[in-house]
Amino acid sequence: MAFNFEEELKKLPDKPGVYIMRDEKDTILYVGKAINLRSRVRSYFRANIGRGPAIDKMVTLIDRFEYIVTDSELEALVLENNLIKEHSPKYNTLLKDDKTYPYIKVTVAEDFPRILFVREMKKDRAKYFGPYTSATAVKDTIELLNKLYQLRTCNRNLPRDIGLDRPCLNYHIKQCLAPCQGNISKEQYRLQVEGALEFLSGNYGNLLKDLEGKMQQAAENLEFEEAAKYRDLYNSVKSVSQKQKINEGVGEDKDIIALSKDDYDAVVQVFFIRDGKLIGREHFYMTHVSGVSKEAILEDFIKQFYAGTPFIPKELMLQYEVEDMELLEKWLGSKRGSRVYLRVPKKGSKEKLLELAAKNASLVLSQDREKMKREEGRTIGAVKEIAALLGLEQVNRMEAFDISNISGFENVGSMVVYEKGKPKRSDYRKFKIRTVSGPDDYACMKEVLTRRFVHGMEETKTLEDKELGAEFGSFTKFPDLLLMDGGKGQVNIALEVLRELRIDIPVCGMVKDDNHRTRGLYYQNEEIDIDTRSEGFKLITRIQDEAHRFAIEYHRSLRSKSQVKSVLDEIPGVGPSRRKALMRYFKSIEEIREAQVDELTQVPEIPQNVAEEIYSFFRKQKK
Repeated sequence: MAFNFEEELKKLPDKPGVYIMRDEKDTILYVGKAINLRSRVRSYFRANIGRGPAIDKMVTLIDRFEYIVTDSELEALVLENNLIKEHSPKYNTLLKDDKTYPYIKVTVAEDFPRILFVREMKKDRAKYFGPYTSATAVKDTIELLNKLYQLRTCNRNLPRDIGLDRPCLNYHIKQCLAPCQGNISKEQYRLQVEGALEFLSGNYGNLLKDLEGKMQQAAENLEFEEAAKYRDLYNSVKSVSQKQKINEGVGEDKDIIALSKDDYDAVVQVFFIRDGKLIGREHFYMTHVSGVSKEAILEDFIKQFYAGTPFIPKELMLQYEVEDMELLEKWLGSKRGSRVYLRVPKKGSKEKLLELAAKNASLVLSQDREKMKREEGRTIGAVKEIAALLGLEQVNRMEAFDISNISGFENVGSMVVYEKGKPKRSDYRKFKIRTVSGPDDYACMKEVLTRRFVHGMEETKTLEDKELGAEFGSFTKFPDLLLMDGGKGQVNIALEVLRELRIDIPVCGMVKDDNHRTRGLYYQNEEIDIDTRSEGFKLITRIQDEAHRFAIEYHRSLRSKSQVKSVLDEIPGVGPSRRKALMRYFKSIEEIREAQVDELTQVPEIPQNVAEEIYSFFRKQKK
């Protein structure tokens, strides 16, 4: 039945909730929240209310709407965020970047704590520092702290496992105090940890004095290697301390947020201040911003960014007032577990920091505009070139296939996927050929394509029966264009498979010259010239190389496995686990071949009878 707008608008309740606009294909166009669903949804269908060209265009595409009632506007905000993240509607302003930030975790609840690199905060009684914007900087800092304080990096259960195993290499190179051997008491070790915590809190003065004193003492004692070690540590600590250039208050956690916008793009700049120090900055792109106010973009950024980050600072300093300040404070406070303040400073040092963030956002926007255009030319632009060359209306997803073997040994196939001109590695697939022996690329390709599309059809049928979305099946999404690594022969094989399965997908072959380089395309029984300097040609070459690389890597891995198995797995009683145990103990096939029975039984997994079988097997080979 057709959706009756007039009747459905009358049914809208005067309650908070989330509304969802859909087009005639049932695609979600827009997700919004409302404190009053009736008045908010009805407003979209009134004339001349100044919604802006983007929303006006969206309204013309609405085929139906639905809504979900919530108990409060706060619940509506959370649900709106979840739906936007899941569906990425075309007319919602979207946070383009999906980044996770690293933290330094000190496991203070353990008897002998460790310093770890993590990307998630948990309620586990550990102490966290961050988030930081550079994973490399975090790893360097952890490495420096372990050198300075000689803390353990192992995951042994201490004190339970003290003395059960030998100390690791870190102990021998004097980078661990070996609590696993009982070399240091819990209290002495805790003092080392306290020093690391003081360092992470930004208190470097005492440590620098201590290192300088040790360096001078070692030099006076003519222990120059030791002095050089302390000098290097001193310089590393000084380098870290000098990176903290901006102090803003004492012990404060806050984010400074400002943006820059033009007609098509927006960049939001965030300065992360932790414990009163600027630890880093990051910029984020917002899409679908045409006709959207800066205040609305800023609000959408806050909702989407802080929905996904585990750490919420006590204060957000904003460039502009946003519509739902109180609601956002309440939502952020519930996530943080204590009150969060949203402020728009008008004067003083905080206002100057916002100006600095806004200037940085503007700089990123101007500098990256050309870069973004070039990237779009390499990807979406290149796809459009290929579609125009072949006379296709639209190409989004392309799949390319390749076969790899050596004289018919271990035939394998590869499938690589490009969407919007970029590789989608999660959809890559490998195929070990089952029905073809010997070097017959056409037969191998027929098997690969048949398996790919039959599997896709079966998955689609299963998902329809269970009423699941296509995202639950890996093969259900069919390509808009098939690219075959070859000319007429490969194309005809693909067309034959598609005809048999009654699937209609355009197939294009890549025609090579005498030097095995692509010179043109083969499509609908014609060879089409392509400008080798064009972005479309470069994209086809990248796809071809990627399919070839993926197939060769898979073939190489199978070859290496078969080479190990070809010798040891022929011996009665030797399976995968015993083969691994032998290789761990003897390191090479040659050593196993020369070993005596009593040497073979030194491997715990090898009993006497199997050792005799191995010894006998290799002696027969020698004869």
